[in-house]
Amino acid sequence: MYKDNDLLKQLGLNIKAERVRKGYTQEYFAEKLGVSREYISRVERGTENLSILKILNIANSLGSHINNILRF
Repeated sequence: MYKDNDLLKQLGLNIKAERVRKGYTQEYFAEKLGVSREYISRVERGTENLSILKILNIANSLGSHINNILRF
């Protein structure tokens, strides 16, 4: 069973792995999403709670299937 923080941290690691695999910097990815680099950093560290629609937007912006982001 996952705790909230564990789930957010794993989600952040999955997003970071997809971002790095695409060769995107945090700065580039933030610009592509229309958010700040600090926001991306919080997401990747698991300190930002995301809605399912934001997760879908992130997956689409990475050209990744949402299953790659939501694997736990």
